[in-house]
Amino acid sequence: MKVVILAGGFGTRISEESHLKPKPMIEIGEKPILWHIMKGYSAQGFNEFIICAGYKQHVIKEWFADYFLHTSDVTFDFTAENSMVIHNKRTEPWKVTIVDTGLNTMTGGRIKRVKDYIGNEPFMLTYGDAVGDIDVNELLAFHKSHGKIGTISVYNFGQNKGVLDLDKDGSVKAFREKSDLDGDLINIGFMVMEPQIFDYIDGDHISFEKEPMVRLVADGQLMSRTHKGYWQCMDTLREKEQLEKLWSKGDAPWKIWEE
Repeated sequence: MKVVILAGGFGTRISEESHLKPKPMIEIGEKPILWHIMKGYSAQGFNEFIICAGYKQHVIKEWFADYFLHTSDVTFDFTAENSMVIHNKRTEPWKVTIVDTGLNTMTGGRIKRVKDYIGNEPFMLTYGDAVGDIDVNELLAFHKSHGKIGTISVYNFGQNKGVLDLDKDGSVKAFREKSDLDGDLINIGFMVMEPQIFDYIDGDHISFEKEPMVRLVADGQLMSRTHKGYWQCMDTLREKEQLEKLWSKGDAPWKIWEE
């Protein structure tokens, strides 16, 4: 099954770095967050990726073009045949298709543009700016069990402090620790879609999170699976630094692969 990764946006909220490169190419531990996402899928048996590029898409293409070279030991022999010998290949068993889906195309339009690369089959779908320890095989099993067009992973991104229960007049009824019922459940990506999803996307101007999702809900074709492990997006420099700190300490919860 193919994994489609949305990696074409401008990343304006982390402009300190995204003015030089697409947000999915901003590094954590000297590797783009896009690499971290792909490693998580690969560790669970998913090795074919379609990357929906846009803003500075050449940066993504050039990084993957050099990846094999940068992760291997190399001998350059200029004395005779001007040859290059690769030693100790360390690259992953990936097949990566990078598609220029347009500079200003919305997320729905980007998905529509890679339809021919996906084919008439189900596919994984996620965002190129967030990591987590999601069990994608369990997600896929759940998706297959209900028979709907789409499944999204949701996460409680709510309170992390004590919670006050109040009466309508403002008087305090109780002070308690937060629970899984507090806060909002948000779509964190790590989705599974059937090919019928393309019928819900009209063109480049469509945001996947708006019209297609609303129509799926109206048709009773969208299910969710709550993720209770680790998840974190990288919208700001502060969040990038938090992820970097976890990685440098060897305490990154999303690192589910072996070296």
